[in-house]
Amino acid sequence: MAANSPPSPDPSDGDLWVFGYGSLMWKPGFAFLEQVPARLIGEHRALCVYSFDHRGTPEKPGLVLGLDRGGACRGIAFRVAASQRNDTIAYLRAREQTTHVYREVMRSVWLENEARQRVSALAYVVDRGHVQYAGRLSLIEQLRLVQQGHGRSGNNRDYVLSTVTSIEKQGFRDPQLHQLAVMLHDAGPLHRDTHPAGGLDPA
Repeated sequence: MAANSPPSPDPSDGDLWVFGYGSLMWKPGFAFLEQVPARLIGEHRALCVYSFDHRGTPEKPGLVLGLDRGGACRGIAFRVAASQRNDTIAYLRAREQTTHVYREVMRSVWLENEARQRVSALAYVVDRGHVQYAGRLSLIEQLRLVQQGHGRSGNNRDYVLSTVTSIEKQGFRDPQLHQLAVMLHDAGPLHRDTHPAGGLDPA
């Protein structure tokens, strides 16, 4: 998708839906009218992106989330007013596309509300051909990268724990992320507010 070609809005009302599955769940960073638990089918959440910027460096990469092919992903859909659409897309591109590791796409997501409606939402899917695509890593390798990762948005450990906390607040679990969080959490309860004060993460 061309950088200067914003995705088409949901034709049902002209507003823009944005699907968050990682840090967007706990720090969207843009104005929205509502947020609704949602499910995207066809891609799953995975720690499959080497972070050279937000949570690591090229010399010591961290590891952040991407949507990778197959399965399904539960997250949050944010509805943005049509009048804020272009500004929101510009903000997300500045945040998500610092190294162009993601593909900006529109995906069908199913809202988990009373209406159970399907909407078209902006989502960021990992580019498997990009040098930062990590693929499927063992938990031990994920742990090593997360422990060493630190970038302009803070340390990688906080990113993982904040995402796990947000997932728990939505009332579900991500087994692999939760297992990694337990490995990272060598002392103290997992249920605490780990959201960092600053920084802008992808996804």
